[in-house]
Amino acid sequence: MPRYVIERNIDPAALGKLVQEDLQAAGRNSLAVARDIPGLVWIRSYISVAEGKIYCEYEAPNPEAIREHARKAGFPADRISEVAMEISPEMFR
Repeated sequence: MPRYVIERNIDPAALGKLVQEDLQAAGRNSLAVARDIPGLVWIRSYISVAEGKIYCEYEAPNPEAIREHARKAGFPADRISEVAMEISPEMFR
């Protein structure tokens, strides 16, 4: 299954005000929406308050599935990049 990194642009002021309850609600919403999209799996997300961005990693059959998820969940998906190769330090030890 292809893997994607999604860049979500969020107002840094709003992003900085997120509390644990907000993240819990967004995460539950994301998982609920993902259940209805075949092949879509949320892997992890990274938040950069300073940049005003959330980067999310997903497995999905295609970019359209990512866009559908973003639309239904109410999240932006400003940039979707397919991962061509994954590398890690373990590969070089």
